[in-house]
Amino acid sequence: MIAVSAKPAASDSRLPASALRTIVALIFGGIAAILDSTIVTIALRQLTVDLHSTTADIQWVSTAYLLAMAAAIPVTGWAQARFGGKRAWMAALAIFVLASIACAASWNDTSLIAFRVVQGFGAGLIFPLMQTLAIQAIGTDVSLAVRGRAVAAISMPLALGPIIGPVLGGVILNWLSWRWLFLVNVPLIAAGLVLAWRLLPADRPAAAAPRARLDVLGLALLAPALTGILLGLSNTAAAGGFWRADVIIPLAGGIALLTAFAVRSLRSGARSLVDVTLLRSRSLASSSAVLFAAGAALYAGMFLLPLYWQELRGDSVLAAAFLLIPQGVGALASRTVAARLTPRLGARTVTIGAFALAAAATVPFAVAGAGTSVWWLAMVLFIRGLGMGAVLIPPMMVAYDDLAPAQVPHATMITRISQQVGASFGIAIVAVALQTLARSGAVAGFQGAFWWTVGITLAAIGPALAFRGSRPAAKAAAPATGPERVKAAA
Repeated sequence: MIAVSAKPAASDSRLPASALRTIVALIFGGIAAILDSTIVTIALRQLTVDLHSTTADIQWVSTAYLLAMAAAIPVTGWAQARFGGKRAWMAALAIFVLASIACAASWNDTSLIAFRVVQGFGAGLIFPLMQTLAIQAIGTDVSLAVRGRAVAAISMPLALGPIIGPVLGGVILNWLSWRWLFLVNVPLIAAGLVLAWRLLPADRPAAAAPRARLDVLGLALLAPALTGILLGLSNTAAAGGFWRADVIIPLAGGIALLTAFAVRSLRSGARSLVDVTLLRSRSLASSSAVLFAAGAALYAGMFLLPLYWQELRGDSVLAAAFLLIPQGVGALASRTVAARLTPRLGARTVTIGAFALAAAATVPFAVAGAGTSVWWLAMVLFIRGLGMGAVLIPPMMVAYDDLAPAQVPHATMITRISQQVGASFGIAIVAVALQTLARSGAVAGFQGAFWWTVGITLAAIGPALAFRGSRPAAKAAAPATGPERVKAAA
């Protein structure tokens, strides 16, 4: 079993030393995977030329990575139960770095896509384990202030990725080969492995304990379900939007498989690959819905903004990367503020305010033209970053309010899946809007797509209303479980 720290005094918001060591190790290990999700997208044009590929084929360098990452998320709960969090974490880092080296050695587009699948699988293990191990290090019965500090710390790489990734990618492509986009992961992961070995607590399951069994049927349903849904949504970016066979078929098949998995999981409970019965908890259900909506709003903007700078404004790849820095700085700056405000104002108030701020800061792009002041838009991007950075903190803080420590891995998988699907949904919506409205001109296309982004962001306020107005009373030594937990969540 994983040791859980004792609950600190209500007035003490400091992280326990053991939890701080765990979080440091996780940040250093996870930063490479987060950077990689943003650094490669800026190189797709260069990869097309150097690997003698086509735009349609080279897009699979990103698509295959995202699909493999989604398919890996459901495995993390079993991997942690079977091998222990420390060993599962180090194995995920090893898979990721070996795949990174293989990507750097790729000889054509097919080999690069194949190695990106393996790399994406490693990243899919890394992200949920980061969140799970951090929450388990502090426990589920700590004060909300303590949990806020942990969430703000563990989310720092998520905020740094959009800042550093595109800029680092642009710098590498300016002076080095594209292969260094992957080799840069090696020293980062090496440091992460050393820190994990030294700082993460040993939590290998006892030899006499029964071995966790992999829910093979559940995996056979859920992994292709997520892959089909994300593949269908990603294909909407092509001409024809949603009304294409390569959109409808994988999307319908994925939804059908996901439904079958959910029905089976409701019957199997904790024995299922992902225990969806935990969604009876109000805190987890509302947090998952908000993270779905936040993923849609965040990634809709991340999809549109680089295209806006490059296609409409005519900026270079490197210039576009630098122009996106203010948004990343805003997201980085708002994490700690949101973590401090949530215990005082409640998750509902902070989340609604963050969504409203992000929506308001997106409106200028919906009315901007090709000649709008760069300085004005940079300031607006900083404000949008403040909103989008803050909106992720409250749901991550309160998602575990009604849960026991043993339920944290399942809850984390649910929140990660929600955010991943939400991100693809948001991109699909604005991609279809952009290609449809662009028939009236490039400016009209981008303005209309940004109005859709504003709408998605405002619609995200709906799920936030389900949050409790304030945090429930502090739990006793052990959180309620089973029917008692569900009743308390109602």
